[in-house]
Amino acid sequence: MASKAFLIVVVVATAVAPTLATDYVVGDKDGWTLGVDYTAWAKGKDFYVGDTIMFMYKEGVHNILKVNGSDFKHCMSSNSSNKALTSGHDVITLATPGNKWYICGIGDHCSKGMQLSITVSGPTPAPTPTPTPWFTVPPPPSSSANEISPLKSLGLMVAVIAAYKLLITV
Repeated sequence: MASKAFLIVVVVATAVAPTLATDYVVGDKDGWTLGVDYTAWAKGKDFYVGDTIMFMYKEGVHNILKVNGSDFKHCMSSNSSNKALTSGHDVITLATPGNKWYICGIGDHCSKGMQLSITVSGPTPAPTPTPTPWFTVPPPPSSSANEISPLKSLGLMVAVIAAYKLLITV
């Protein structure tokens, strides 16, 4: 029974691990506001498809506009259908890889530094699982004899058969 529970935990952990995403609060404790260097904030962070970025700010004081690279450079939005996010706790899921640009569209806030440029990579890489051996084989003896005793050989064979039976009964 315990071995079945262990196997279920391993299967669930393997299925869930690749879906782990990172949630970022833009600007960390400072949030989305004037006086924060968002280029420095983003430096060294790896953004992946599935991650989220959250813009935290006082509602009515700032907003978020997703823009293209040219609009980012000019601190404007040339897309008239581009609707600003204004809730004060706007969460954006990074759904596609590539460059992403965000600005504050209030007054001259963008030109004063309220702009964020990030690069999103493909899906989050799955962690490399560390193999867990069913049993450990002791190192070979340090003597010149490289023989395995019949008793050790029998013990190894019993361990392999037990592990095999455990796997096929689950």
